[in-house]
Amino acid sequence: MKRVLVIEDNRDLAYGLRNNLEIEGYAVEVAEDGPKGLLRGRANGLDLIILDLMLPGMDGYRVLRALREEGRQVPILILTARGEEADKVRGLRLGADDYVTKPFGVLELLARVEALMRRAGVAAAGTEPVEPLTERFGEVEVHCASRTVLHRSRPVALTPKEYELLVALIRRRGAVASRIELLTEVWGYSAAVLSRTVDTHVAELRRKLEDDLQSPRHILTVRKAGYRLQP
Repeated sequence: MKRVLVIEDNRDLAYGLRNNLEIEGYAVEVAEDGPKGLLRGRANGLDLIILDLMLPGMDGYRVLRALREEGRQVPILILTARGEEADKVRGLRLGADDYVTKPFGVLELLARVEALMRRAGVAAAGTEPVEPLTERFGEVEVHCASRTVLHRSRPVALTPKEYELLVALIRRRGAVASRIELLTEVWGYSAAVLSRTVDTHVAELRRKLEDDLQSPRHILTVRKAGYRLQP
């Protein structure tokens, strides 16, 4: 049985999340503040963490940063009550795999949980598509075996989803990838209303890998179609 840790201080919301996840067959544990969430998040055997950003004792950003700095790779889905893009981007930069903005629909949340579980399961089983050892475009090197990226020979810290998005673009060898295709391949689900997720991650890739954000040379937008990678 897959294990989910919910770190949420709103008891009603935590209760609702627990009930819905248990109905879907997950084993669920709840932590009501940041310090307890961090302690339980360090436990082995977790398959997913659902993390609220606004927590007593220690906010979700600090919990997320601590877990990632300790090398813990468990998928983390953040919940944010604020819709500002900056909050979401900050969470993604710290290593979150996905986010949901409150208020959210239960079906959307469950779809994202299922997608993250599926992606983690595929990676653990070693059934990802075979990739060349190294990919290059411009002054960027992507070392697939170690999942590391260099820009001008310097390491670039990408989140798991940013890396997978970059690889998805590389695999197409210059062909256009629509937002829906990227959502399906990288996040495991398809919904046009969620295409902003792709846009946010593309913006982060450009910030980290492009020299000129106003005129990117490699990660290009194709109007009304999607994105493509120009070597």
